[in-house]
Amino acid sequence: MSALLQQAPSWGTTFWFILAAVALLAVLLGFVTYAIYFERKVIGWMQLRIGPNRVGPLGLLQTVADVLKLLLKEDTRPQHADKALFTLAPVLAYAPAFAVLAVMPFTESIQFADLGIGLLYYIALSGITVLGVITAGWASNNKYSLIGGLRSAAQMISYEVPLVMSVVGIVLLTGSMNLREIVEAQRDVWNIVPQFIGFVVFIVAAQAELNRTPFDLPEAESELVAGYHVEYSGFRFAMFMLSEYVYMFGMGTLITILFLGGWLPIHPALSFIPGIVWFILKFSLYVFLQFWLRATMPRIRVDQLMSFAWKVLLPVALFNILLTAVVISFQNGTL
Repeated sequence: MSALLQQAPSWGTTFWFILAAVALLAVLLGFVTYAIYFERKVIGWMQLRIGPNRVGPLGLLQTVADVLKLLLKEDTRPQHADKALFTLAPVLAYAPAFAVLAVMPFTESIQFADLGIGLLYYIALSGITVLGVITAGWASNNKYSLIGGLRSAAQMISYEVPLVMSVVGIVLLTGSMNLREIVEAQRDVWNIVPQFIGFVVFIVAAQAELNRTPFDLPEAESELVAGYHVEYSGFRFAMFMLSEYVYMFGMGTLITILFLGGWLPIHPALSFIPGIVWFILKFSLYVFLQFWLRATMPRIRVDQLMSFAWKVLLPVALFNILLTAVVISFQNGTL
């Protein structure tokens, strides 16, 4: 992608960017549509149920039908809701989820922007989503929405700290926050080996950042009806659901780049297989893990959620930074 944009004439650069962005959006919509389908299918198989099997062959059009139903629903708004913020909240939740993909290198040649601080860009921009969530909870003028929004804000901010700390070890090993350079530094060994502690912390914190099981307390239907988006319907509700799965796409992409070698093969002898194939295989493994966790794990209590972030994940992430620094110093002969 970057090579394509460099070859394009200056007057057509904007056109190529727009075309590429539309293509990426189409890929994302396809991913979201069938990630939902496969999630329902996988969970159904694990729980000895059939799953979607009526709409279209093998139920492949079930999610399409569900999306059409959402788009055709009436767009309701509570009478005493804050109209401007109620309308803005879904956009604030979704826009950062799509924008972070601009710096993701899917292969050596497919990338929108090769930033020297690509990792920092992702972390900074993804934090904006919490504003959309808490805005939705407050603007709805509903106590359950407000509690869900506050829960989500506390959860996302708390788990963002160990999430960021867990990748400091990779930055120390690589000496860069450029995502392409991080991948290239894994040609000998993937970061999941020397940074296994950081990997475990990152996986757990990412699960909480995505509000996925077992950390889906902001949407807990048993006590909050549906959390911060309980008053949303139609396409506005669809935007919240879309942002959740787009963030799953982004987080899976980031984990593949940081810990699993990106587009690099598992062994040099298999380098004849295209890099995009390796990337998709590693990415799909993370997505399957998401479905597996949702099918098997119960939701934890909110007090356990917060204690786990500050009393367990954060100390472990700090220990990983210290251990990495000691190992690097020992290897360089400065210790």
